[in-house]
Amino acid sequence: MEKTLGIRHIAIKVSRFDDCLHFYHKILKMQIDWKPDNENVYLTNGQDNLALHYDSSIEPGVSSRLDHFGIILEKKTDVDKWHEYISSEKVKIFKDINDHRDGSRSFYCEDPDGNVIQLIWHPKISLC
Repeated sequence: MEKTLGIRHIAIKVSRFDDCLHFYHKILKMQIDWKPDNENVYLTNGQDNLALHYDSSIEPGVSSRLDHFGIILEKKTDVDKWHEYISSEKVKIFKDINDHRDGSRSFYCEDPDGNVIQLIWHPKISLC
């Protein structure tokens, strides 16, 4: 059996669709890959694919089944740069910058629906 290529697609349900689209597209700089209608969008950073699906039953920060997902950063110093940028955009920081026992460095923030995103540099999977 060949190894997989990693988790390259995540789909999340959001109730604040337009706000979340703005967050991922304008703040996290993901490009719109496909928007079949006003309740679904697929975004990409050139390597990964994130789908946002509107769901009015989701209570932001309450009913998500997702703990968090991570976005890999290229350099360890990028963690600090992204933290500064995210903070300047008034995005809620969930957990501040931390150096982890495995050598990685990261912080966590929340999208407008309360989904937690970890921006992480990991020495075993980051490019540098």
